[in-house]
Amino acid sequence: MLLIQPSEEMSKQIRVGLNENPATRDKDLEAIKEWLAKQPHLPHFNDDQRIMTFLRGCNFSLERCKRKLDMYFTMRSALPEFFSNRDVTRPVMQDIVKIIHVPVLPGLTKEGNRVILMRGIDKDFPTPNVAEAMKLVLMIGDVRLREESHGVAGDVYILDAAVATPTHFAKFTPSMVKKFLVCVQEAYPAKLKQVHVINVSPFVDTIHNFVKPFLKEKIRERIFMHSDINTLYDHVPKEVLPSEYGGDAGPVQAIHDKWIKKLEEYTPWFAEQEAVKTNEALRPDKPKTHDDLFGLDGSFRQLMID
Repeated sequence: MLLIQPSEEMSKQIRVGLNENPATRDKDLEAIKEWLAKQPHLPHFNDDQRIMTFLRGCNFSLERCKRKLDMYFTMRSALPEFFSNRDVTRPVMQDIVKIIHVPVLPGLTKEGNRVILMRGIDKDFPTPNVAEAMKLVLMIGDVRLREESHGVAGDVYILDAAVATPTHFAKFTPSMVKKFLVCVQEAYPAKLKQVHVINVSPFVDTIHNFVKPFLKEKIRERIFMHSDINTLYDHVPKEVLPSEYGGDAGPVQAIHDKWIKKLEEYTPWFAEQEAVKTNEALRPDKPKTHDDLFGLDGSFRQLMID
């Protein structure tokens, strides 16, 4: 199974943590749908599953949910490099999925968190198209919005830096990184619980210092560095991890391949979603500009790599 859903007992535990009240949940859903229908700049959007995922990610705060949904649609207008041509069968995408793994692992931690692994396969492989690689991550995020039907407590990321080199990261411009991080932090409802970086090196510290200014303070405090894989097990149980990391979930490649097949099946849906974005000309106040969303490009620091 691509995504193992929580048991009924775990779902009860998760609902408490997300402030989800079965008695008022449907009323909250209808309130958000009514609000969406009254916003002239937002697209027609009647996807109960995705709206419910946003409500859960916002702890059922209606105002936070509205802001997050508005940003979700806004990013689709502002960042065509991430949200257009989302077809994993395109040659540029096929090149990427052969050299990086970014699967969501099927199991859940005992707290009800979903674990996502990101890693390169070989240090000698060329650096992929960065925007397309980020697009791949967001495509998986959108599939999860549709398929995490029971809700999860949050996300735990494992970033394997074993094959990371200065050559790879030279193509990660500050502008591109900031756009991606603003998008995932402001437009997606996932609750980031922890980030674990494994196989660290002095170079990884350079990357960490580069990214930190673009992260919210609470996220910075949830980043853990591991020079020994055994310390990762204090946070993520072995049964959730792939076999390459001493776990019971099977080979990374097999999990990755299932996700790529799933993305292929979603190709028509992704094409339909290109129209699901804001019309800034109809926004009641004033259109959101690139500078409103991401600041001035001239303010970015450059990444210096020896």
